[in-house]
Amino acid sequence: MLASLKRNRLIRQVLDLRMPPGDYALAGSAPLYAHGLRSRLGDLDVVARGTAWEIAQTFGKTVRAPSGIGRVVRIEDGEIEIFDRWVAPEWPIDALIDRAEVIDGIRFVSLRDSLAWKRYLNRAKDARDIRILETYFRERDGLVPAYVGVARTRSGL
Repeated sequence: MLASLKRNRLIRQVLDLRMPPGDYALAGSAPLYAHGLRSRLGDLDVVARGTAWEIAQTFGKTVRAPSGIGRVVRIEDGEIEIFDRWVAPEWPIDALIDRAEVIDGIRFVSLRDSLAWKRYLNRAKDARDIRILETYFRERDGLVPAYVGVARTRSGL
């Protein structure tokens, strides 16, 4: 699977933006894709800070995120959305990026954080991903991480 990550059209387009790797992470369902838990990406969410966020803003109009939290830049006809905040005002974007897993040289929000935010939103469209992640952790660790609410510190999840 690793060899195919950079061949994915959406991931390649994000890499082509030349944002500093330490200032962004691929989010949404991309972490599941990177771990082989999803076979395709329909779109790509990115969380960005600092220089990466500044660069992202040069590629499109900055608008309020659909969640009402933070801002988003949509590129490639909205297939790629780059956010300066994630899910709730209390969710620390720096922690999401700093805790991100590096796979094939690309930062992905951790599966543990992905499960936590998908549970937090509790959207119908995330139900399948939640089940997949719970099964993954149950099989890997013998237990499913408890949902403790929105992370406020690096060790909060």
